[in-house]
Amino acid sequence: MTTTYNCSTDDQRALGLEHAQRAISEKKCVVFPTDTVYGIAADAFSPQAVTMLLVSKGRSRTMPPPVLIPRINALDGLATDVPADARKLAEAFWPGGLTLILHAQPSLDWDLGETKGTVALRMPADDIAQELLTLTGPLAVSSANRTGQAPAQTAAAAREQLADSVEVYLEGGFRPAEGEAAVPSTIVDATGPRLRVVRNGAVSLDQLREHVPGVLGLGEIPMAEEEPAEEEPVVAEPASVPAPKASGASGSSVVEPATPDSGTPAGNPQP
Repeated sequence: MTTTYNCSTDDQRALGLEHAQRAISEKKCVVFPTDTVYGIAADAFSPQAVTMLLVSKGRSRTMPPPVLIPRINALDGLATDVPADARKLAEAFWPGGLTLILHAQPSLDWDLGETKGTVALRMPADDIAQELLTLTGPLAVSSANRTGQAPAQTAAAAREQLADSVEVYLEGGFRPAEGEAAVPSTIVDATGPRLRVVRNGAVSLDQLREHVPGVLGLGEIPMAEEEPAEEEPVVAEPASVPAPKASGASGSSVVEPATPDSGTPAGNPQP
């Protein structure tokens, strides 16, 4: 049965977190506040639970959900070959509105969809989210709305869209504050040779470059990757051949062989 808990009171918050933890262990979905918007969450290590999350949103496996983590040291447990620059950004902006796309640990038994061996990780700056993640471990999370509709800024708004497909709704008030526009996290792809922004969001490019000056903005191409301009073909001028010299009384002619010298490229005839 779907239940909403008002997390503004201590007793409801405790009951709601307990019920949410139980729902996650039973492969069901929950909705809770984050520092950006409300999220719908499921056990990241359960293909069944992740499938329920995608079905609830009306989303296919081609749009896999990111994974929220409770602490920065979970980074190395879920990702491999983490670039030093990506680690700098995590240390600077976690918890906060930054998502990093990294190579997933190949040993992990999970199925988030068609990820091509990557995982998108974020550590949210929200007390309720942090408490839930501490109880459950990493969660597959997406914005709490049906695909194509506006992200929910309250649990009540999320319930209007997701209804009984979610077991537990944790109501924590507006995210962000009432009257403020919902801003998603900034997504940075750290799987290539250069860090690259693939979605603008809560953390600006200028803020990112304060810590990693070489990060590429959305749509930017580094000079080394630009296609070289086409060059006009070079057409060699034909070499001029001197007129034959006349010799002898008979009027016959001979042509002296070309002899290269040290001051002229070999093959060019002497005058």
